[in-house]
Amino acid sequence: MHPQRFYTLSASCPDRVGIVARVSGFIAEHQGWILESRYHADDGNDGSRYFMRIEVKADSLPFHLAEFRERFRPIADELQMDWKISDSAVKKRVIILVSKQEHCLYDLLARWQSKELDIEIPCIISNHDTLKGFVEWHGIPFHLVPVNPDNKAAAYAEMQRLFDDVKGDTIVLARYMQIIPQEICSAYPGQIINIHHSFLPSFVGAKPYHQAYQRGVKLIGATCHYVTSELDQGPIIEQDVIRIDHSDSVDDMVRYGKDIEKAVLARGLRYHLEDRVLVHGSKTVVFR
Repeated sequence: MHPQRFYTLSASCPDRVGIVARVSGFIAEHQGWILESRYHADDGNDGSRYFMRIEVKADSLPFHLAEFRERFRPIADELQMDWKISDSAVKKRVIILVSKQEHCLYDLLARWQSKELDIEIPCIISNHDTLKGFVEWHGIPFHLVPVNPDNKAAAYAEMQRLFDDVKGDTIVLARYMQIIPQEICSAYPGQIINIHHSFLPSFVGAKPYHQAYQRGVKLIGATCHYVTSELDQGPIIEQDVIRIDHSDSVDDMVRYGKDIEKAVLARGLRYHLEDRVLVHGSKTVVFR
């Protein structure tokens, strides 16, 4: 990322001649200074689609984001564009959901404390109080919202209230071991991020590493993805693998798996926060 303040325009639209000229011409017309630009054309089932991400030096433009949006909207409409623009000076507000497994939470808070993740964490929500002391030691409000078969509707309504009250931008499931209901997925599309302990949808259900051990797998993987109403099938943001062999025990595999889950979740969250992930249907383009 650049040290100076910048705006990030990310967009996708049906492919055609002149998209880059139209957008960059608008920026140049207003003396905008482009710091970085990335483009990708993709042929999908619904036709060719064009993806772009452009960083513009904020103080090179004679207006702020509200006026940028107003002036740019006619061009976006003309190009049938799905788009957004964000300000690097505005920190994203990330709410973390966690259960009892601590490794992803520990890693995210370490990155947050060191400013590697330059975000605000207004609260952390859990269905257990196991990590309450650790969270509060960091000075972050902790909300215990138990979830059981009899109170699921009320529990998720409370989570949604907390998210809205703190004006959250993103929800991260840091090994939160509950299924997010369809109403929450529909209310926050593209705002909920999860980590899965394999390449989707391999080894679903309980004890995935035991399943992998029994099958004699040679690669352990993890997938960071957006949460949708279809369990563990949302658009993929980031994946990675680590090689193992016959000498590794189930405990070894679990330990390796935790390491790769932490790394993939952190990278996926960073790509999301920096508007490097563009989604169209189930297709994702990630400008790393």
